[in-house]
Amino acid sequence: MLILFFLSSGLFLGWSLGANDAANVFGSAVGSRMIRFGRAALICSVFAVLGAVVGGAGTTHTLGKLGAVDALGGSFAAALAAALTVTVMTRLSLPVSTSQAIVGAILGWNLFTGSLTDTHALTRIVGTWLLCPLLAAVTAVICERVFRFTFRRLKLHLLWEDMITRAALVVVGAFGAYSLGANNIANVMGVFVPVAPFDSLNVAGLVTISGTQQLFLLGGLAIALGVFTYSRKVMATVGTSLLRLTPQMALVVVLAQSLVLFMFSSQSLEAWLKGHGLPALPLVPVSSSQAVIGAVLGLGLLRGGRGIRFRVLGEIALGWVTTPVLAAGVAFVTLFFLQNTFGVTVARDLSYVLDAPVRSHLVAQGLTDEELSGLSDGSWSTERALNAALRDRTDLDAAARRRVVAAAARDRWVLAPRELARELGSGLYGPEQAEALRSLAGREYRHDWELLEALAAAAPAWDPHVERDAGERLALERRRRAAVHAFRSAEPPARTPRRPGGA
Repeated sequence: MLILFFLSSGLFLGWSLGANDAANVFGSAVGSRMIRFGRAALICSVFAVLGAVVGGAGTTHTLGKLGAVDALGGSFAAALAAALTVTVMTRLSLPVSTSQAIVGAILGWNLFTGSLTDTHALTRIVGTWLLCPLLAAVTAVICERVFRFTFRRLKLHLLWEDMITRAALVVVGAFGAYSLGANNIANVMGVFVPVAPFDSLNVAGLVTISGTQQLFLLGGLAIALGVFTYSRKVMATVGTSLLRLTPQMALVVVLAQSLVLFMFSSQSLEAWLKGHGLPALPLVPVSSSQAVIGAVLGLGLLRGGRGIRFRVLGEIALGWVTTPVLAAGVAFVTLFFLQNTFGVTVARDLSYVLDAPVRSHLVAQGLTDEELSGLSDGSWSTERALNAALRDRTDLDAAARRRVVAAAARDRWVLAPRELARELGSGLYGPEQAEALRSLAGREYRHDWELLEALAAAAPAWDPHVERDAGERLALERRRRAAVHAFRSAEPPARTPRRPGGA
């Protein structure tokens, strides 16, 4: 019951996303009266759940780089802050970004707990807030030109054109809902993945459903509930308030935002592009609202800007700016009351230790003894405290300081029999990788890199330095992350006594 209570904020956020962002998949189609709301909601719900369960892992990893919320209480607070923010904006009929809300909430958690914010990950995510609507606008213009050319060449009767448009809206909308579930489930359940409370389930010996996939399933169902119960009003805002859409324009908008969300969430597409030496978009959760608004705006500008309601556009843009700031503030206040009033653990009580093994690991990773010589061995209570000491006493840049902080984090990983049996039964690991895990049974580690180095030493299949193609590298990285997550002990290690003057 306690787990369900903590997950309730994530389910609330999923409901909010369904009420706000997921509705945008069919908002233009419903607004142009090509599809009834009930049918649109059903299709959107089914395919959003499928996308969440099947394809939601990629964007969740990127969001986790921004801030790894490592306690259920912290996850609860972050999701609740984002959900409250989105709900308030939804009450104002503004199609805001759930992605921005959860990013703001994670930043609030980082601020409260003294955790570092990965500025590189933050820059990538914020960059997509600008890239997403621009890419959607360009895609919409291209699709509109292709559709116009095609319909002119076919010279269809108006009735046939109408039937084809309606059928295409259903197909493209289903694809858009799948892409939305795959891309945006990270917003709903991403903060719970590092502390996933469910064991893997093996269904009839045929299919294994991981704890993360179970989280995604619950989040997808919450999204579906939000679509059915509270999305009609936002559909009207997206579908009619910014620009009056014809049925063909509605089809273009749905297709454009579907393609954009898919490009930002598909691990297979990323692996294929990298395998052929092509640039790939970052796998980050982006806003379907921003994609739809960008697509609608692109079509409006294609018509010379006629019909665009710039006042509505300004209100939407104001919501995008306000959302992350408001979510960060709500998260900080919520965390304060949970910890200080109710005694809820909102972050693991870790220390950050700089000693001989950590220094040796960092040197092996490319840093030098001279670069670390300005800071003597010791222990610090937060990431921010160690980072401040590194900044004051060494010449390391921000990226190098993050590497030191990550290596110094002292936690506890145990290859206990129960967790080992569960992981080996998941079917995730190959024979050589599984045998390496068995060889480490019963061992305990204090740093995640110690576990990963032990696995790499036990079998080349775990060694990231062995030459592989892009797809195999991505698969290995997913397995390394899974192993670190699976064997992390529920009980963090006892703190190392801090040196005098350590933060």
